[in-house]
Amino acid sequence: MIRFIRSLFITGRLIVLLLLVVAFFALGYSFPPMQSVATASLWIITVLVVIDLLMLYGRGDAFEAERFLPARLSNGDENEVTLKLKSNYPLHVDLQLIDEQPYQFQAREQMFTLRLMPREARHHVYKVVPTERGDYRFGRIHVFVSTNLKLMRRRYTIPAEQNVPVYPSFLQMRRFELLARANRLDEIGIKRVRRRGHSMEYDQIREYVKGDDIRTINWKATSRSTSLMVNQYQDERAQEVYTVIDMGRVMKMPFNGMTLLDYSINAGLVMSNVALMKHERAGLITFADTVKTTVKAENRRLQMGRIMEMLYNQQTDFKESGYEQLYAHLQRTLSRRSLILLFTNFETLHGLHRNLPYLRAINRRHLLVAVFFENAELAEEMRKPTRKLWDIYYKTTLEKYIYEKREIVKELNRYGISTILTAPENLTVDTVNKYLEIKSRGLL
Repeated sequence: MIRFIRSLFITGRLIVLLLLVVAFFALGYSFPPMQSVATASLWIITVLVVIDLLMLYGRGDAFEAERFLPARLSNGDENEVTLKLKSNYPLHVDLQLIDEQPYQFQAREQMFTLRLMPREARHHVYKVVPTERGDYRFGRIHVFVSTNLKLMRRRYTIPAEQNVPVYPSFLQMRRFELLARANRLDEIGIKRVRRRGHSMEYDQIREYVKGDDIRTINWKATSRSTSLMVNQYQDERAQEVYTVIDMGRVMKMPFNGMTLLDYSINAGLVMSNVALMKHERAGLITFADTVKTTVKAENRRLQMGRIMEMLYNQQTDFKESGYEQLYAHLQRTLSRRSLILLFTNFETLHGLHRNLPYLRAINRRHLLVAVFFENAELAEEMRKPTRKLWDIYYKTTLEKYIYEKREIVKELNRYGISTILTAPENLTVDTVNKYLEIKSRGLL
């Protein structure tokens, strides 16, 4: 009985009908014939409610639901959740479905409305966009079933608790990989960079083909052959590319629901995959006040899995970033010249100048690219119309912060440090473009 009562709900239609009956009874004090109308109406409603209850409860558990989740979710991307619904009712039923989503989504009022045919099975797909990494827990599935009468509603609660991890954006990584294999990277803003000259890594000698650079003719090999022979070169391979991610408090700043750290992790994952596709050796370093994790640069098949697992649980600890410790760690760990893609953020020139000596020292031994962020919200505020004197003061202050970002770029460039100043949503594309530019110019 308790289970029956807990699963039974009154619909809005029944409440309206009962209110009308009450109104008829009230009118019966002034117009006695309305008493008979009210009594008849109440009996009709009672009969309809009994019929509705028999249709809802006459077959026991007449509804089934099951949730299907991917083995892991991709952070910052749309991920599909599939609900398999099956009605064993011999009539049309209307559903109101609530799936208990993880608290991270804050989806407390999300409800799906469906209509199923008699004994129909259907897959309902909806999408979720996680904005932080970690373990997500899905709860029970609640389904409220009503018939065409819509006087009563029966609730089915299906146990479907599931835990699923949210990893850095592997969907974005796969999208880049597929477009690269199809030679369609220009569709997402990756520039085709013209190679200047050729690398010095020798591959083989082959016969001259019309269009080959005559400067690559191998005269010694030609003298021993009956045709022109040329040296063939290939991109220099097995160079080390390290993604270095700052996990200090400056990376906790949010943008569109995600922190700068998560944007950096997603871009770093794509960048590592691109480097491996270019036959480079990809590695990872994360640091805050001290160096937290290190994945040595390798070009093995399982390297991407190691990098992804290492990035899964990285979090800011709200401490000052220790560039001195980073420099010392690079000195001890990296024995050869490498490309260092440093994902960090500087808001003021003063903050840059405190760490500039270490950045310059890193750049003397390696090729350092400092990647930091435009404050997109400030740029949006600057585009708003100016109506009052206060708006002028406000925009002047904003302009000062925007100007300081440009000065930071100039200061780094003055000491030969390459920079990428970009909006968070453009981070991945701009980083890959910079890497391809470095490769084309043979700077590493």
